[in-house]
Amino acid sequence: MKRSRKAALLLMGTAPLLFTACAPEAKRQEGLYTSVEACAAQTHDISTCREAFKQAQQRSAEQGPKYANREQCAQEYSAERCVEQRDSQGHSFIGPLMTGFFLSQMLNGNRMAGFNAAPAYQDRQSQWQRPAAAGAGAAAATSLRGNQTMTHIGATPNRAVTVSRGGFGSSSSARGSVGG
Repeated sequence: MKRSRKAALLLMGTAPLLFTACAPEAKRQEGLYTSVEACAAQTHDISTCREAFKQAQQRSAEQGPKYANREQCAQEYSAERCVEQRDSQGHSFIGPLMTGFFLSQMLNGNRMAGFNAAPAYQDRQSQWQRPAAAGAGAAAATSLRGNQTMTHIGATPNRAVTVSRGGFGSSSSARGSVGG
């Protein structure tokens, strides 16, 4: 194959990457919610809030902090929140109850184009956190809780924030809303 043909094929293969890097800003609405009702009051989408809560509950047993006993759990979370739980394989462990959920919604114009949810926990210092593997979000720091790495959430509960993520050469911005 001639060199000029190889160069043309190479340029054609990289063109989509260049176009997506310069794409308009993708917007995402993020929030930390203490109930399905609080989520629906901010997002005006009760069905997504219910589904996100359900998804977060399922992920809680798999991704949440796990301890060998209640005493270890109570060192980091309030003792009454430390309960025996089971993961999807039926293994028993002690962990804190989920006290909220983190919802990140991709927006396409004014329509929702998908979402991701994660369980949220409040520690003894009233700091909110979620499993580190749960995706993007406003994170101040990470720490090991039980046998899981947790990300501290710097979000205000029950308040939706729209976040713009720009393409190549762009910057990020956030805008909050309170109420409906």
